[in-house]
Amino acid sequence: MSTITIEPATSDRFDDVQHAFDGGGDGRGCQCQWFTLTNAEFSRTSQPERRELFEREIAAGPPPGFVAYVDGEAAGWVRVGPRTRQPRLGRTRIIKAATQEPLDDDSVWVVSCFVVRREHRSAGLTAKLLDVAVDYARRQGARAIEGYPVDVAAGAKSPNDLFHGVLSTFTGAGFREIARPKPDRPIVALELA
Repeated sequence: MSTITIEPATSDRFDDVQHAFDGGGDGRGCQCQWFTLTNAEFSRTSQPERRELFEREIAAGPPPGFVAYVDGEAAGWVRVGPRTRQPRLGRTRIIKAATQEPLDDDSVWVVSCFVVRREHRSAGLTAKLLDVAVDYARRQGARAIEGYPVDVAAGAKSPNDLFHGVLSTFTGAGFREIARPKPDRPIVALELA
């Protein structure tokens, strides 16, 4: 049986997050900056620039997410934090139209991104990362937390399309569906306070 630990993404773990990103998906290129930048800003930045932005974000704190380890090897990542710190979300039409929470409310957090290395997929690591993210949000005073997962029951998706997480992981953690702006893209929420 593997030993799984999950730790905050701090500067001393930056290389571990990078290792998790290397294992498949878009993590390496995106550097988990997709939601922190506008579309124009993201298009203007190179991968090395996004890596530098991400490294500075982690160094500045608080941790923007968590890194999962399987038997000591970095295997996964989750981004969690106030929705206001991820400005693209507030500019996304389907989220703006469907969320039940004010877009400028710092007490509304979001779990926006997951990365799991190929060799560790289908082992429940995403669910463990989500549990830690929710617990962290609660301890930091979040009133509510949202997610924007993919409903794989609505049609097959490539692993690269699942960086938002899948609906069953969120509902398994107690989130409820509050809207479905697209057939495969529900919006889910969990009240924490």
